[in-house]
Amino acid sequence: MHRPFEKLKLHGFNNLTKSLSFSIYDIRYAKTQLQRKEYLDYISQRYSAERLTNILEEVVDIIGANILNVARQDYDPQGASVTLLISDESQLESEAQSSVQKAQPGPLPDSVVAHLDKSHICVHTYPETHPVEGICTFRVDIEVSTCGVISPLKAVNYLIHTLESDIVTLDYRVRGFTRDESGKKHYIDHAINSIQNFMTQDTLSAYQMLDVNIYQENLFHTKMMLKEFNLNQYLFGITKRDLSEQEQKDITHKLQSEMKEIFYGRNLSE
Repeated sequence: MHRPFEKLKLHGFNNLTKSLSFSIYDIRYAKTQLQRKEYLDYISQRYSAERLTNILEEVVDIIGANILNVARQDYDPQGASVTLLISDESQLESEAQSSVQKAQPGPLPDSVVAHLDKSHICVHTYPETHPVEGICTFRVDIEVSTCGVISPLKAVNYLIHTLESDIVTLDYRVRGFTRDESGKKHYIDHAINSIQNFMTQDTLSAYQMLDVNIYQENLFHTKMMLKEFNLNQYLFGITKRDLSEQEQKDITHKLQSEMKEIFYGRNLSE
C-alpha cells in the first residue's frame, strides 16, 4: 500500500503518464436469427459514433480537460470508433492535483475519439453474435490516457454506470517520472492500492471483483462481474414467459457460462 502523498512541488511540468483501459461487456440471448440481427441493429444505434462522442465529452469534463480534436467513424456492417485529443485545464490544476492524490471515487453519471495535448481518449466497439447458440456479446474498449495532474481514475464510476456493464476488466498504469523542486524523481503522485479505491459503494456491492496488482511497477488490474442474475434482463426480443422451464434453465446455463468464461479468460470446457 502506498503511503499518503503530500502535494508535490514540481520542477516544471508533471511528466507522469496515467493510462486507464476498460473492456466492458454486455451479454444477451437472442433466440432467432432475426432477433440476433435486430440486436446488432440496436447496438449500432445505441452506441453510434455520435453517442460515444457525447459519452467521451462527458469524461473529458469529469477529469478536467479540454478537447483539442475529435475523430469518429461508424463501420459497416457494425461497430464504431472515436478518438479525442485532450489537454489539461491549467486553471483546474490545483483542484485536480488535490483530488487525484486522494483514493476516492469520482462522480456518477447524474452529478469518441478525442485528441488531447499529450493525452487522449479513445473507444472502439465490437458487437458479435453466435450463429447457433444465440449468445450475443457486445464489447466496448475504452482507453483514457493523460499527462500531468489530471487523472483518468475520476471517470471510473461514470463509465461503468453509463455503459451496460455486465463484465468489466480494467487496467491502470502510471508510466515515466516527474521531478520535484529538489530534483528527486517521483514515479507516482497519488496513493493507490487498487482501482477499487475509486469506485462507489454501490458498484463494489453489485460486482464480484478480482484484483491482480503489481505495486512496485505501478500496475493495477481489476476484473468485475455482476453478482445478481435476472434472466429477463439478458433476453433480447423475448421474455421468460415465452420460454418453457427447460428452455429457461438451458439459456441461463449458456449465459452464465459465457460470462464466467469472459471473466476468467478461459473456456470452461477445456
